[in-house]
Amino acid sequence: MLSKSFGSAVHGVDATQIDIEVNVLQGTGVWMSGLPDNAVKESTHRIESAIKHFGYYFPRQKVVVNMAPADVRKEGSAYDLPIGLSVLQASGQITAEPLSKYIIMGELALDGILRPIKGVLPIAIEARKQGFKGFVLPKENANEAAIVNDLDIIAVETIREAIQFFEGEKEIVPLEMDTRDIFMSQLNDYDADFKDVQGQENIKRALEISAAGGHNAIMIGPPGAGKTMLAKRLSSILPPLSLHEALETTKIHSVAGRLGKDASLMTTRPYRSPHHTISDVALVGGGGYPSPGEISLAHNGVLFLDELPEFKRTVLEVMRQPMEERRVTISRAKISLDFPANFMLVASMNPCPCGYYNHPEKECVCAPGVVQKYLNKVSGPLLDRIDLHVEVTPVSFDEMTAQRKAETSEQIRERVIKAREVQIERFKDHKNVHSNAMMPSQMVKKVCEINTAGKALLKSAMEKLGLSARAYDRILKVSRTIADLSNSEEIKIEHLAEAIQYRSLDREGWAG
Repeated sequence: MLSKSFGSAVHGVDATQIDIEVNVLQGTGVWMSGLPDNAVKESTHRIESAIKHFGYYFPRQKVVVNMAPADVRKEGSAYDLPIGLSVLQASGQITAEPLSKYIIMGELALDGILRPIKGVLPIAIEARKQGFKGFVLPKENANEAAIVNDLDIIAVETIREAIQFFEGEKEIVPLEMDTRDIFMSQLNDYDADFKDVQGQENIKRALEISAAGGHNAIMIGPPGAGKTMLAKRLSSILPPLSLHEALETTKIHSVAGRLGKDASLMTTRPYRSPHHTISDVALVGGGGYPSPGEISLAHNGVLFLDELPEFKRTVLEVMRQPMEERRVTISRAKISLDFPANFMLVASMNPCPCGYYNHPEKECVCAPGVVQKYLNKVSGPLLDRIDLHVEVTPVSFDEMTAQRKAETSEQIRERVIKAREVQIERFKDHKNVHSNAMMPSQMVKKVCEINTAGKALLKSAMEKLGLSARAYDRILKVSRTIADLSNSEEIKIEHLAEAIQYRSLDREGWAG
């Protein structure tokens, strides 16, 4: 008897429908076709143990399992449940007529309990797109799938419960969630807040500018100056996620298996801080079967690279193209996948190996030339993609013990949102430009016009400070953002002057 059920395979951040056909014939053995990997082939052992636990049997005949399309690779243990149900139906142990109306996915334990799986959200989206009635899946993944409307989410804990549902012996009420209500209720639910930071007003200002224009930033300062603490709070002042961005971000984390138990929609911007020992594959994504890397997990959020010069040079260089294109393409012999990578890069570094170059109180003990050699670990092309270079100085005792209240993240975020609204209106006719940081060079000349006095100031600054040519566009972009924060249509001299001070690493002789 032939049985047919449906599952799904995740490629990149999208899913593909998989038809699972099972036939029980004369003969012996289990035969699988359709490019299954070892985890899929081993499913027969898990299925046999699971169904025996509930009084069913695995046929002692020839069992043929075909997974179509046959040229798409199937990997993982999530096909256990649909294969198990199809085997029971094909061997006549259950009737389960509505089996073909649902997408079915789940990993089986040996006692028949269902374990959670990866990539539930893109699978649910594809199921609705293909017109399926519902999605049968492990209970721990139900909240994630319930984000998708107009799809019956049937959460089950064991294969026995799934059998009872398909046989009509047990009624399971589809899980329903108000996606917009969840989204709005947790929109700005961040753990860290700028109100906890005493002092460092100039750094807060720089990060506000960074958030307002989508600019990448690097903080240079001695150990313990507060670079990491400030970076952790940057995502809390970024504009709230739109519902589309939240779904897109959740899909990526779902595919990577990073959402956690009983997780639902991601409502806050992600903050990722990989260790400096990370490999280039772990950072940009890839592997034998490509999966998202840290830059994709930081999509629509912040990627923080602490101690930037300590990262391997090859790791930093592979970020250059994704930073420009805001996506990363992973190519293999038989497959090519795109992962979104629209993130804000925030980096921090010590000014030298000992950490005290240019320190107001402690003396640097590094040998001559060591400081420049340390800074040269970060390549010019990467620095070219960082708009703000911010020098961080230690907080004094008086500032730390001051009783005055610092601005909250919410107050700063309100100014950032207003500046972003100006930019959205400005770039409404440009499909791939949404913030000042995204402007190409030809657009900078048109949008960032400065008057004669501004040109004279910029020329004088570039000559006296020895600023490089690449600093020119960056200064104009940042000054445009400062003007937006001031609600000014024109870029004034004070806006330019403030932008010029954020080019520390471009100054000639900065590191001796």
